[in-house]
Amino acid sequence: MSIDAGEFRRTLGHFATGVTVVTTQYQNELHGTTVSSFSSLSLDPPLVLVCLDLKTSIHDLIVASQIFGVNILAEHGETTSRHFARHAPDKFSTVPYDLGQLAVPLLRDALATLECRVVAHYAGGDHSIFIGEVVAINTAHASQARPLLFFRSKYSQLHSSPHPLANGATGTPTRVNHAPEVPALFNATALD
Repeated sequence: MSIDAGEFRRTLGHFATGVTVVTTQYQNELHGTTVSSFSSLSLDPPLVLVCLDLKTSIHDLIVASQIFGVNILAEHGETTSRHFARHAPDKFSTVPYDLGQLAVPLLRDALATLECRVVAHYAGGDHSIFIGEVVAINTAHASQARPLLFFRSKYSQLHSSPHPLANGATGTPTRVNHAPEVPALFNATALD
């Protein structure tokens, strides 16, 4: 049975993800792209993975540089996400950032950042799976902020709700509020 690509994308859109900007620097050139295909992988050693479309320019730059940064966007980061999802010559000219220990650009308004060295990279269809060992982290802005979410091709935010979850859980449940619909990220990564 063949799976229709459009239906596959719509189905995967039912899985809410955080939104990140993956960055790198190679030969003094800064690059970044919006990525929702990011995950923790291991605590010991500290590993994460990102999946990048083979057609993005950042893909080959990470292969060459062997380093990348992950900038986890806060709920106010929709404009930043859209900015890095576009194809533009100098995405960092209008965005405040600092260079981290590995000289990758780290966005100043990110909820949290991680700096990684590539320890493996694997083919994954029209994407590559990059596994990075985390060498530095920063959560300075994380104390009060909430994450930006992407769900059903829309940016969303977590909000506290006074009502219990449908399954009867107690505590402080959350619900998802949707922002206006935006074009879906292409297979979890934007084309830059």
